[in-house]
Amino acid sequence: MKKNNLLKKAFILASLLIIMQSVHAQDSELDLQYLVGLWKLDMTPENENDSNFAQMNIDKIGTNLVEGTFYREGVLIQEGRTNTQSGKIYVALVSGDNSGDYNSSFYLENGKIYGTTHSLSKDFLAVWVGEKM
Repeated sequence: MKKNNLLKKAFILASLLIIMQSVHAQDSELDLQYLVGLWKLDMTPENENDSNFAQMNIDKIGTNLVEGTFYREGVLIQEGRTNTQSGKIYVALVSGDNSGDYNSSFYLENGKIYGTTHSLSKDFLAVWVGEKM
């Protein structure tokens, strides 16, 4: 009898811990500050054999504020915007180099960012995946 009660209590405790962890994971998905830091961007995620990586460093983030660098050091993020209306964090930004502007956007899901970068002057759309370093 005591063994059954102990097992019941252990099961209830484990269930509560799982529920609390799930709620915390959902909260972190909407925490803009999670994006602050250095991200490694796989610019060709469909090709596991290449090494086409870039970096994004987010220094500061808030509602309609994204500051840092995108693609490589010194390429400043401009016009950064955030949106959490749908229950996910979405970010859009402009960066650029001597060839023109790059429009990028991404969303956070399960600790990774999934994005695209569009260049009118170079006529491409890159799809990429980022992991926090």
